[in-house]
Amino acid sequence: MHKIDVIIPTYKPDQSFFELIDKLCRQTMEVHEIIVMNTEEKYFDKLMYESRIALKFKDKVKVCHLSKLEFDHGGTRHKGVQKSEADVVVMMTQDAMPADEYLIENLVKALEDEKIAAVYARQLPAKDCSELEQIVRNFNYPPQSHVRTREDIPEKGIKTFFCSNVCAAYKRKVYNELGGFIRRTIFNEDMIYAAGAVKAGYGIAYAADAQVYHSHNYTNMQQFHRNFDLGVSQADHPGIFAKVPSVSEGKKLVKTVTGELRQNKKYKTLFGFYVQCAFKYAGYFLGKHYQRLPRKLVLKCSMSPSYWKKV
Repeated sequence: MHKIDVIIPTYKPDQSFFELIDKLCRQTMEVHEIIVMNTEEKYFDKLMYESRIALKFKDKVKVCHLSKLEFDHGGTRHKGVQKSEADVVVMMTQDAMPADEYLIENLVKALEDEKIAAVYARQLPAKDCSELEQIVRNFNYPPQSHVRTREDIPEKGIKTFFCSNVCAAYKRKVYNELGGFIRRTIFNEDMIYAAGAVKAGYGIAYAADAQVYHSHNYTNMQQFHRNFDLGVSQADHPGIFAKVPSVSEGKKLVKTVTGELRQNKKYKTLFGFYVQCAFKYAGYFLGKHYQRLPRKLVLKCSMSPSYWKKV
């Protein structure tokens, strides 16, 4: 029987946070402890003070506070793992919501294979999700499960390393063996870890039957900022990403979305998609070459300006 802990970084959580905790407490496979790595204590305390329901979960939830300058996508999650004694740790974000009570069970089931280092869940579009985002979600998170290993690199390229800490489970033994998440990164700590696992001979599983609701209706500028940080993370780790093709999956996405929107005669949405792609690529390109840019421009382009204050 596995001992399972869930680790959730939070920043300014709202009332939906309690729904997330409640759903995690009602899983068919018991969660031992929920470790909350919260940024800025004042916001969390305000939420707790305003909600009596918080008392319901006080024995299940452990809260650790840090400042905004202390937060790091990889380092903060690693600290969370260090506070856990479980043999399986599940990473989640505060805006992901379990679709049913089988989420943890279906994640852990995929880890039974000794060659699997980590498994990530399917992300379903939320009710307020735009039509375009729904199509993209379904492309990135299809209804079929799969496993990626280093044998897939020639065909799948960078997609071989895909893993999302929106909801992913990690085998603790392998996590310790590989040294865990990178301690400092602007973004992409999950893929950086997955790349190391794949290159060490392990597989990364995608469990389509483990499902969470999670989507964003980003503006074009938000997509630009996000992809800038994505480009920065890849530029900072050339040993992982430089020799692995990353364009083919992007082309496949464009082809899939174009075909679906044309078939449904959604030409206005198609135009918006092309504009979005331009913003994404511009952000990614600039991020990949951020070392050539003036610092002021880097700060304007980044989604995480506080990250640069620590550089």
